[in-house]
Formats: sequence, C-alpha cells, structure tokens
Amino acid sequence: MIAYNHYIEFIPALESGKKIEGAFVDVVRVKASPLDKLPEVFRFHISFYSNQGRELKLLSDREFAPAVQNQRWAFDVKDVVTFVWYSGTLEVEYISHENFTEELLEYWCMHLMLPLFFTIEETYDFLHAGAVEVEEKSILFMANSFGGKSTLTDFFLKKGHTLISDDKVGIFKKQEGFLLVPSHPHHRPYRERETLGCFFANTLTGVKTIDIIYDLERTAADAPIEIIELNGVDKFRSLRFGSEINLYFLKEKRFMFLAHMAQYVSVFKIKIPWDMNRLSEVYETICLHTKNIGCK
Repeated sequence: MIAYNHYIEFIPALESGKKIEGAFVDVVRVKASPLDKLPEVFRFHISFYSNQGRELKLLSDREFAPAVQNQRWAFDVKDVVTFVWYSGTLEVEYISHENFTEELLEYWCMHLMLPLFFTIEETYDFLHAGAVEVEEKSILFMANSFGGKSTLTDFFLKKGHTLISDDKVGIFKKQEGFLLVPSHPHHRPYRERETLGCFFANTLTGVKTIDIIYDLERTAADAPIEIIELNGVDKFRSLRFGSEINLYFLKEKRFMFLAHMAQYVSVFKIKIPWDMNRLSEVYETICLHTKNIGCK
C-alpha cells in the first residue's frame, strides 16, 4: 500500500490485500519481530493521552532530543502492538501482544505510528487536516474537533474530488515551496474506534504543492458564509493550532518550520453555518473561491 509517499510493505503481507498504484519515493518495511517483549534498553518514555481507549507510549534508548543515527525508538499501544525501529533506517519491527489483530496492526501503523516515525526522522511535519483536490489545486480543511472537517471532506469526495488526506497531511519544504504528501487511501466519514474507514481508490499519489488552507469556524445556521484571508500572527496561530504530532523535543524546529511556511502558503478563515442543508452552498463557495484565487 502507498501511504505518505512511501510504499508500506507488511511482512508477512496483510490478508486484506488493499492496493493503490502510483508514485512513491521509497519503501518502509513493517515486519513481525521474533521478540515477544520490548528489550530493557528503552529506559526513557513519554506517555500520551489515551487515544481510542488505548494507553500509548513513545520510548527511546536515550534521553529525548532530535534523533541521531541508530537511536532506538519504540511506539507502544498497550496490549495490542509495539513498533520498534532504529533512526536512519526504513525498517520497522512490530511485537504483537494479547489483543493483537491484523486490522489493529494496520490501523495503528497507518493512523499514528507512521506519522510519528516520519516526524521523528524529520521526513515530514504534519497538519491535522482533511485535504482534497479542487480545480487541480490542493486544498486543506483544518478545524477543531467536531468542527466539520470530516463532514466537509466527505461532501467533496461524494462530488468526485480526489482524496489527499482524511486526517493528517505530511508536509515538507523544497526549493520550489512547501509540498504535501497524501496520507493513506482511506476515508472515515463516521465516528468509530480503531478503524481506518472505507478504502478509497481515488486517492492522490506522489507529491503536490500546498495551494490553499481553509481554517473552518462554525457559525449560526442562518449566518452568511464568509471567507477571510489570514495574515501575520493570525495566520501563524492557525497553522500552530492545526499542527499535529507535537513532540516537545522538536518544538523549536516545528516553530521555525511553521513560521517559514506562513510566509508562503495562503490561509483563509471560512465561517461555515452549522446546518447540513447548507453544505451545498458551502461547497459551491469554496469551489468558486479556489478557482478564482491567485495562489502564492
């Protein structure tokens, strides 16, 4: 499967057999470990907030700081699976635990382990956003929890637009500007624990310039739809709040990355009436705005 501009090879192969063809830059191998428990060298850990009802930890064999070659890392989903890797490699092993299933392996790998892996390895930074193609441009939807991001992404997909990401967008800087990579080819328009959602074949592969970011704001059902360009501190604050995989030991790097990104990427606040019956109106407004805007 292609995810985050890499071919993700599970060893042994997953029975689901989901595939998507397209370009990718390299291969990440995720293979079963011969170990039955985590080695004792992992003396340092960070506990995350409970996610999907699971206790999560990030562990390392040395104090937390930007990764160095051959540093050992582990991401533990309690009672399900532990992922282990060395910095500077694209080989990840997993140790299965009592509640392990193939479906949970795929979910935790795609949903959180790979974004953590690529963040720690300083391959990508991430925004918590849905993203689709409109008028051959990449547009991102950022919002607080229950802010309409998934609902709006779903509406665009039902209109035939190409999926870029359902939840997390990987971003990196190159000479030509800030580029994004699609996440994984799934869409989850519903709230259900530990599932990637529906396999979605019409998913972008390869990389693409970030054209427009829309920061969604809920308003009254009868309020007008407004689109306001953000600049300066307001733009940086929007990107900062939309930032994903925020690790304290990479805080300075993330700050500089977002500050630089704010100079190049167009960000707009869009006020969206909280009324499902007006989604078509919101959709048409965004499509027209995207078509007419001159991107930086």
